[in-house]
Amino acid sequence: MRNADDVRAALHSGASAVELPAGRIHLDRPIEIPKGARNVELRGNAAGSTLVLDSGFNGTAAIVADAAVNLTLSGFEIVGDRSDLKSDWYLPLKEAAFADYYDGNGIVIRASTGVTIRRIGFSGIRAFPIIVNASSKTLIESVNIADSGTLNREGHNNTTGGILFEEGVNGFVVRGSTISRVTGNAIWTHSYSRSPRQSDGEISGNTIAQVARDAIQVGHATHVRVENNHGTDIGFPADYVDFPGYGTPVALDSAGNVDHSVYVNNTFTNVAGQCIDLDGFHDGEVTGNKCINNTGTAARWLGLHFGILFGNHDPGMTSTNVTIARNTIQGFAYGGVFLIGDHNRIEDNQFLDVDLAQCGQKPVTAKCNAMLDEPDALRSGIYLSDNGGRPARTHDNIIRHNTITGFGIPQHCIAAKRGVDLSANIIEANSCGAGSPVQ
Repeated sequence: MRNADDVRAALHSGASAVELPAGRIHLDRPIEIPKGARNVELRGNAAGSTLVLDSGFNGTAAIVADAAVNLTLSGFEIVGDRSDLKSDWYLPLKEAAFADYYDGNGIVIRASTGVTIRRIGFSGIRAFPIIVNASSKTLIESVNIADSGTLNREGHNNTTGGILFEEGVNGFVVRGSTISRVTGNAIWTHSYSRSPRQSDGEISGNTIAQVARDAIQVGHATHVRVENNHGTDIGFPADYVDFPGYGTPVALDSAGNVDHSVYVNNTFTNVAGQCIDLDGFHDGEVTGNKCINNTGTAARWLGLHFGILFGNHDPGMTSTNVTIARNTIQGFAYGGVFLIGDHNRIEDNQFLDVDLAQCGQKPVTAKCNAMLDEPDALRSGIYLSDNGGRPARTHDNIIRHNTITGFGIPQHCIAAKRGVDLSANIIEANSCGAGSPVQ
């Protein structure tokens, strides 16, 4: 077997195991797994195999599979053509599937069952190294993604560069993988509100470094476990961050309607944005996570934000029954928690060196020039509000045994928006201190 046409011929002959030739295999169009193929393995040569998307490549991805059953892809490299970092992409128009909108991807899987993607390296991919669309039982393990994704014409990220699940993928796993230097989201479950939610997923043991958007986003999903992931430099480089499009970088993000999910024992450093965004998150658990920023360095970052932020933009959910326990959040611009909803438990956490922006003093600085009608919103350690995108009733929450330190925290430790009754919640045995001075 000498070239891509030989590989295509072997796959279409019905072979159950096809080995790529050694060396670089240049592609001007995709290698397509025959539609409906069953029990097929495409593997790299022991001497090393690399699929190269040439500058004239025309197609969705280096490898495309549709309606496959029990497909394994393993042991090779895919190199894209990212000579021009800017593109005309931003987000798909008219709620098109990402798999239909972007081309030049690494691997695109559609409507398939039992797909394994293992020990594959991706670099220079302009769009997404991996897109999984409307599939089930997908395992992505020990892949390495580097230097991928593009920017829009204004030079800000367009979300590309990582792993994307969409249109109701169920039974998915991403584990033991490394993702570095990508312009957009590293690992992302995405569904439009009209689409089936992603379900029964695991994102565990991955290492993520230098992403300009989210390290991990769980969007419109149910029963997803995010555990033991490590990351650093989230929201870098700053020039790539989509501040004009309100694309705040987040270590652990949520969107849409997310329930019965768990974020546990994840550790991040150098997060120039939010640590954990719980927009749409309910009936779930956030425990044992760490986001640690150096206070002297972090105070100068543009995108620094809240530690943990509740939200309820999706009309199909209410922020309720969330456990936030034993987390350590250190060195963020505003408070440790922005809380809405009911029957949530915030216990045994450490919110340290919050309010690095030193909101509450005069004159008001640029970082504090928001929510001026709610002076406690940005300067308190835990803030209870009645709106996280939509109106919310905030009551019957438990806030206790938390350690909170930071600028002005002895005076503004736990506060509420006018009209939100602190006494309608259980607030007890919290420790409030001044924290470390900002260098």
